[in-house]
Amino acid sequence: MKKILLSTVLFLFVVTAFCQEQKNGTIYIKHPYIEVVNQATRDYLADDFSKTSNYYADSAMWWISGMSKFVPLAEALKLWKGDFDKFDDIRQEPNGYPDFLHYIKDNSMIVQSWWTWSGKSKKTGEVTKVRMVMFDEFNVDGKITREYIFGDFSKLANE
Repeated sequence: MKKILLSTVLFLFVVTAFCQEQKNGTIYIKHPYIEVVNQATRDYLADDFSKTSNYYADSAMWWISGMSKFVPLAEALKLWKGDFDKFDDIRQEPNGYPDFLHYIKDNSMIVQSWWTWSGKSKKTGEVTKVRMVMFDEFNVDGKITREYIFGDFSKLANE
């Protein structure tokens, strides 16, 4: 009787363990949407915003730590251009490698990338560095619909 009871408990334990596995999506180390984010970053660093809107959906929204709400792309472009009014030698170096996350639920497609942003203040001459993580959500047309960035940008706000 003990063997039957032990076998039943062991069987239920194994079945329960396997039943809890469920795929949530797929993570890619190489994907065309990663290249979209990389190209948008290269254009930003080149202070070349003439092509930037091509990467974003018309309804795209942008947010960065410290902002109270998302803003439309047109306002984001003004803020990005403003970086070059306040800083020289702007760089955005990758930390590690980006991932493309394709979630099953809602067909969510997100590029997650880690960076160190730096720039030399035109006012003080000091170099400011900010470690950040950026999330870019994509639609089925391959356009960025939402971009949000987390980091401590308080030093940049003082410029």
